[in-house]
Amino acid sequence: MNSRLILNSLKKGSNISKFLATNNVTKVVSYKANFLSSLSYSPKCLNLAGPAVTRNQQSSIHFSNVFLNETITIESPVFAESISEGNFVYVKQVGESVKAGEIIANIETDKTILELKAPQDGVIEEYLVEDNSSIKGKSPAVKFKVGAVSGQSAANAEPVSKPVEEKKPEERKEPTQEPTQTPIPTSMPEIPPKPQQPISSVPISQIPVVPFTPSTTQQADINKISGSRSETRIKMNRMRQTIANRLKTAQNTCAMLTTFNEINMGNLVDLRKTYNDQFQKRHKLKLGFMSAFVKASATALMDQPVVNAVIENNEIVYRDYVDISVAVATPKGLVVPVLRNVEKMNYADIEKEIAALGEKARNNSLAIEDMQGGTFTISNGGVFGSLFGTPIINLPQSAILGMHGIFDRPVAINGQVVIRPMMYVALTYDHRLIDGREAVTFLRKIKSAVEDPRTLLLDI
Repeated sequence: MNSRLILNSLKKGSNISKFLATNNVTKVVSYKANFLSSLSYSPKCLNLAGPAVTRNQQSSIHFSNVFLNETITIESPVFAESISEGNFVYVKQVGESVKAGEIIANIETDKTILELKAPQDGVIEEYLVEDNSSIKGKSPAVKFKVGAVSGQSAANAEPVSKPVEEKKPEERKEPTQEPTQTPIPTSMPEIPPKPQQPISSVPISQIPVVPFTPSTTQQADINKISGSRSETRIKMNRMRQTIANRLKTAQNTCAMLTTFNEINMGNLVDLRKTYNDQFQKRHKLKLGFMSAFVKASATALMDQPVVNAVIENNEIVYRDYVDISVAVATPKGLVVPVLRNVEKMNYADIEKEIAALGEKARNNSLAIEDMQGGTFTISNGGVFGSLFGTPIINLPQSAILGMHGIFDRPVAINGQVVIRPMMYVALTYDHRLIDGREAVTFLRKIKSAVEDPRTLLLDI
């Protein structure tokens, strides 16, 4: 009797069982990954016209340890050592169908946002953690039914059309009203009360004030002010709480002082116009202003190592490397990914690294390792049109550079008043460690390197 092979399912991610019938004897072979290597198949057995199944073809078949319609428990990911817990925020609702790899919930930690994804297609049966509550690493989070379809999805299917029965119009019967008898009064009517004085004659202090009670029936849009005089309270996410605590700690810890200068951006603008096309053709990136400031800051830090140092207890720690944090604004808050060993980078290396970290920040895929460390920070408020500002030190660092917008202003050059694209820059530093001489010299070094990038080549 010929053998035949029946495959119940060959879709990737689904449960696979194979029933092999040979000489009227049925063998059930489980989904364990290496069962193909223990059996030898012939073209006749597989009902194929080609040669026998090779090992490469066998390895292309996906095997799963989860049965169809089986309920599994999805746990939260393992947190980094510096993170103890995070806020669990729902993305999908209970009973909703999701596909493999789709985000079920987000876990907001002090430094980043972790995504909890569906391992396979299925339906969310139950959340084991309340929305916006705390959760620790490797904790049960979601009960998930593999391969199921939610009732909502099934209801969205086209309903079977049924013949509509025509209803005969019912005859309306007019209600008959019985005559009512008016009772005969047995006493005199009551005298109406004396009318009150008009409100204009009542003193304002005696007019009762009715307190306003905000409406709780509708959830107001927090991104829009409609004038309804209502108030909406939402819980501050964990990242925003951490940012607030760190900024206040910096104010209470450091003796912060800010020094200012202005930079003529004319040469850098001309450099960008001249070489931007060639730079983009070679490196597949546009030449921006951030690379010039990052490289200038690295050169200035090497010239003034005390700005790159930090106070720990009663000691001063000098670092023999330059790791620059670049502040990036995200919808969840401010993050500061770190560029490592900037002293060894050129403009192209810096632009590539900034582009990679910026893409991670926009996709909420920054890891803890991307934001740890850093010896100096650059904050660019100029992208929002800022003219002037005093940045706050990013602990445990000792200084931060604030960039601002580029605006045409009249300046005096060689005894003549001319219009030039100018930028104000600010350096906030910890006066406990850095004196005014080092701070001013550091900022003038940045000014020189940005205004004339040729000084970097000549090391002057």
